[in-house]
Amino acid sequence: MTDWNECPAVERTPGKVSGAWVFSGTRIPLFALYENLASGATVEEFVEWFPGVEERQVRAVLEHEANTLRTALAR
Repeated sequence: MTDWNECPAVERTPGKVSGAWVFSGTRIPLFALYENLASGATVEEFVEWFPGVEERQVRAVLEHEANTLRTALAR
C-alpha cells in the first residue's frame, strides 16, 4: 500500500472529503485521477477537467506511486 504521507502533492484532513487523500489545496480526491486515467484520459485532460489541480501535482503523484511499486518489487 502506498504511504501518501511522503508525497507533498497530496493531503488528508479528517472531515474533508471524508478523510480521503486529495490533491493539496483542493477537494479533488486521488481516486478521481486513477478513475480518469483508467478510462483513457490523459494527464493534460485531467488537469483541464479539474481546476485547481496542477500538472506538477499529478506528475508527483504518479512518480510517488511508481517509486512505491519499484520498492515493493525490489523486496
